[in-house]
Amino acid sequence: MLPSDKKPSPGTQTQTIPFFARFARWVERQVGRSSTFVLAIAVVLVWAVSGPVFNWSDTWQLVINTGTTIVTFLMVFVIQNTQSRDTQAMQLKLDELIRVNEMARNSLINLEEMSEIDVERMKTAFATLATIETATKSSRVGDRASAP
Repeated sequence: MLPSDKKPSPGTQTQTIPFFARFARWVERQVGRSSTFVLAIAVVLVWAVSGPVFNWSDTWQLVINTGTTIVTFLMVFVIQNTQSRDTQAMQLKLDELIRVNEMARNSLINLEEMSEIDVERMKTAFATLATIETATKSSRVGDRASAP
């Protein structure tokens, strides 16, 4: 069930976006830029060039190891947030398309909420339908080829 079929006007929001969601979206945009990649390469090059200055010490190596570990750890959460939000948005869009299409099966609307067993049953049913459809199309093509 939809809360309302009334479409919101562009740019309106029903509530404020939580800080982490805004932050994750900002980080996503920044990290996806080519300039950020160039900056990361520059940091690594500066670190590598500074090796002889620090006599290739353990501390020198620890700096890059610690930095990359912290960035990687934090990015896991940002990426997960972004991926979850995008997946939810896509599911809602697909649900809407299924809902408005008269030929679609409404039972597929909440497929992602079904149990693994139910999803496997659905998958098997669709594989069977695909096999039947393929056989039907093949027989139609064969009938046309044999027609005088």
